[in-house]
Amino acid sequence: MGAKATDIATGYEPLDTLKPVADGLWLIDGPALICRGLPVPTRATVVRLQGGDLWVHSPTRLSAGLRAQIDALGPVGHLIAPNRWHHTHMPDWQETWPQAQSWAAPGVADHAAQRGHALSFDHVLKADGAEAPWTGEIDQLIVGASTAHCEAVFFHRASQTLILTDLIQAFETAKLPVWMRPIIWIAGIDDSDGSMPPGLRWRYRDKAALAEDLERMIGWAPERVILAHGRWYERRGTAELERAFRRLLRHRRWDRAISDMKKRDRGAR
Repeated sequence: MGAKATDIATGYEPLDTLKPVADGLWLIDGPALICRGLPVPTRATVVRLQGGDLWVHSPTRLSAGLRAQIDALGPVGHLIAPNRWHHTHMPDWQETWPQAQSWAAPGVADHAAQRGHALSFDHVLKADGAEAPWTGEIDQLIVGASTAHCEAVFFHRASQTLILTDLIQAFETAKLPVWMRPIIWIAGIDDSDGSMPPGLRWRYRDKAALAEDLERMIGWAPERVILAHGRWYERRGTAELERAFRRLLRHRRWDRAISDMKKRDRGAR
């Protein structure tokens, strides 16, 4: 997101502070950013790797207080820009912890440059993450069936936590300005049934490839799912994924069921 932080209450206060989720896992609720005229709450995720380095996903606003908390937790080793919209605060974190390695999903640097943001990254995230320093601790997948959007998703094995950015949004409308609530309801991304935003869904033209990536995520069987925007899922993570992506998966699963029926029918003859 390429916008300035606002002072609008998000409902996730206190902001700019580490909040423990599980052993070696924290989240940070950041201020709202204005996206297409809408104040959108933000969230970062912090993982402490086995070697002690901190892995920071989608960094949010960096305050003096948050910097002190991070320094007390351990050295920042890796900064992650998971998609083209989540790099607003990367420069502040890079300047504060110059020793950290910066990682970006494919296309992030080019997209930022097109909008006049000079960003520098040390590495481009790859689909299997085989060469990443966190291999064996954090699995990763590039959901990149779309040329218009490419998102890196991560699974922290120890805590069984899936870390997403924009693939699911679940805005709690009671925490939003009244004028914004109908927009969220119409888009179908309110917390009653959080899902992939329609504008993002339309960008994925190869629905079969998208469904394959989504099924792989479901196959990790997460207990938790942390989202960048809205309410995250503290439990029953796999069921929440099945619910959120049911429309995108139904054709693939229906075709598979029909294929299995035909195979059984041929075997019975």
